[in-house]
Amino acid sequence: MKLHTAPKLAGVALALVLVAACGGTTKDSTAGQDAGRGTGPVGTADPNAPVEEGLKIAFLPKEVDNPYEIVMDRGGIEAVTEVKGEGKEVGPSDASASSQVSYINTLVQQRQDAIVIAANDPNAVAPALKDAMAKGIALVTVDSDAAPDARQVFVNQADSEEIGRSQIRLISRQVGGRGKIAILSATPNATNQNTWIGFMEDELAQHPGLELVKVAYGDDDDQKSFQETQALLQSIPDLKGIVSPTTVGISAAARYLSSSPHKGKVALTGLGTPNQMRQFVKDGTVTEFALWDPRELGYLAGYAAAALASGQITGAEGEKLKAGRLGERTIGENGEIVLGPPTTFDAGNIDRYDF
Repeated sequence: MKLHTAPKLAGVALALVLVAACGGTTKDSTAGQDAGRGTGPVGTADPNAPVEEGLKIAFLPKEVDNPYEIVMDRGGIEAVTEVKGEGKEVGPSDASASSQVSYINTLVQQRQDAIVIAANDPNAVAPALKDAMAKGIALVTVDSDAAPDARQVFVNQADSEEIGRSQIRLISRQVGGRGKIAILSATPNATNQNTWIGFMEDELAQHPGLELVKVAYGDDDDQKSFQETQALLQSIPDLKGIVSPTTVGISAAARYLSSSPHKGKVALTGLGTPNQMRQFVKDGTVTEFALWDPRELGYLAGYAAAALASGQITGAEGEKLKAGRLGERTIGENGEIVLGPPTTFDAGNIDRYDF
C-alpha cells in the first residue's frame, strides 16, 4: 500500500494547483501576494489588473451625524458595491481632533482592505494612518486631507484655490464690494477649511473695500455654529456679510438669520447642500452659495480605494483611475485626484438638485 501513496499525493497536489490556476481574482485568492500593498509609492501599479472582489472598505467621516458626510459616504459605499466589495461607514459623533484615532485602530484590527477618511486634523490622525499603511491597508483621504505621508491618495472636491477665492467673490458681489465680513469655519485644525481660508485671505487683496474682522469656529456642531452666528452679529453691529465654508455652519447661520432682524441686511454665503439651504434661498435669507455633489465625491473616493487596494494605482502622479460613471481621472501632484469645479446655487436652479 505504501508504494501507491506518493503518486496519490502528487495527483492531489496537481489538482489543487489546477483549481487555483482556474480560479477568479478575489481578495482571498490574492492574499499573501500583496502583503506590501498600501505602503505608498513603493511598488508598481498595474492599470490592467482587475479590481479584486470582496474588498472590505471602510469610510470614516469627521462625524457620523453630519448630513454632508452621510451623503458622501453613501456615494462611496455605492462605488464599493459596484465593484462587488463590502463598504461601511463608522465614525465619531463629534469632530474633535483625536476622535477618529480609535476608529482607525479598530479598522486595522478588523483587517479592512482600505480606509477612506475625511480627516478632522491632518496630524492627529497621522500616526494611526501610517500604522494602517504599514500593515497593508490602502489609505485614501477625501474632502479633508491628512498629512501627505499618512495616506496614498487624496480625493479633493475641487481646486482648493478656486474654492477659497470664489467664496470671497460671492460675498463681495452680495455686499456691493464694501463692508466688514466674518468667516464662520468648522474646527480650528480642519485641513480643508484652513486651506480655503488661506486663499480667501489672499483674494481679499483684490477687494480693498472688504474687511475681514473675525474668523469664528462652530466646530461643525449645529448649535455652536448657531450661537457663534449670534455672537458675531452682537459683537459686530455693522457686519455686512458672513462666509461659512462648512455645510453645518452655513445652515445654522441661515437658521439664525432667517428669524432675526438681520435678515436681508447681512449677507450669507459659503458651502452648503441644496436640501439644507433650499428654504433659506426661497425665503430670501440667502441669495447664493456653492458646493459640489458630495455623493459623487464619495463615489470617486470609493473607486480610488478599490483601485489602490487592488494594485491598479499607487497614488503616483500621472496614473489613471477608472471611476465608474465618472469616467477616467488622472492623479496629480502629491496623489491628488480632483472631482471638479463647484456649482453655485440660487433661486433659479436650486430645485434641480436633490442632495
